[in-house]
Amino acid sequence: MSEPFDLAGKVVLVTGSSRGVGAAIAVAAAAKGAKVACAARSTKASPKPLPGTIDETVETVIDAGGEALAVPTDLTSADDIEAMVAAPVEAWGRLDVVVNNAAVTFVGEVDIPLKRYDLIMDINLRAPLLTVRAALPHLRAAGRGRILSLSSQAALRPVPGLMSYGMSKLALERMTTDLARQLYPDRIAVNCFRIDIPVASEGTLANMGDIDLTDWEPTSVPADGIIWMLEQPDDYSGRCESMWDLRHREKIMPTRAQEEYTTKPPLQFINGLYDLNTEDAFAQGAKSLEG
Repeated sequence: MSEPFDLAGKVVLVTGSSRGVGAAIAVAAAAKGAKVACAARSTKASPKPLPGTIDETVETVIDAGGEALAVPTDLTSADDIEAMVAAPVEAWGRLDVVVNNAAVTFVGEVDIPLKRYDLIMDINLRAPLLTVRAALPHLRAAGRGRILSLSSQAALRPVPGLMSYGMSKLALERMTTDLARQLYPDRIAVNCFRIDIPVASEGTLANMGDIDLTDWEPTSVPADGIIWMLEQPDDYSGRCESMWDLRHREKIMPTRAQEEYTTKPPLQFINGLYDLNTEDAFAQGAKSLEG
């Protein structure tokens, strides 16, 4: 077992960090002493319908005494991804950590328009793969590194309206376990954090109705768990961790909700007919969740 991974002085790239969990990860990493590159489409010059921009995230980091860089990025563009990875290296001379947080979803089942299906797969699966490929030379040059991707309970159980999103997240978890084996000799740990406790991010709430948020956590709570995972030794790799299980097993991420969420989520892939009568909580319409 190697020593823990100290984020102080490291360079961290976080995709989808204009708002929500991505922005919280960037702020939390900077609080540990990391320099943070914040990548997303949403900027002050080109805002999106949902609140939050990478410029605002950078300002939050800088106001707290940290270092951050805004990197406007369209994750459907391979050229943009190459430029995104190059930006922190040009600014700070290295890259140590990649956090694949950006995601998009549209409501739809088997008849989802293929244009929307393709966009989900481009952002949620293809972009993380291209980001890792572009980042690997720099992570190897640093001597140690970390890659962490964000998943969802939709990877393990069918959530009405989120079939394509769930497919993309399950594939991302599989990519995690394969990459971990490939990159272990390079001291690059690869892990996945599955959000299976309700988290009140702007993107998620945009697709929900008027719901009770009593047991929903703020985005700072999963960010704490993700930082914990990044700081583990090199042998901690190939893990697809449940937020629920990690909280109860490691006694981290104490609740900041009004009431703690108490419904245990599935921790393994669900087979058979499951939740046939589950109400479609995302039935309001198809809204993009990308940062």
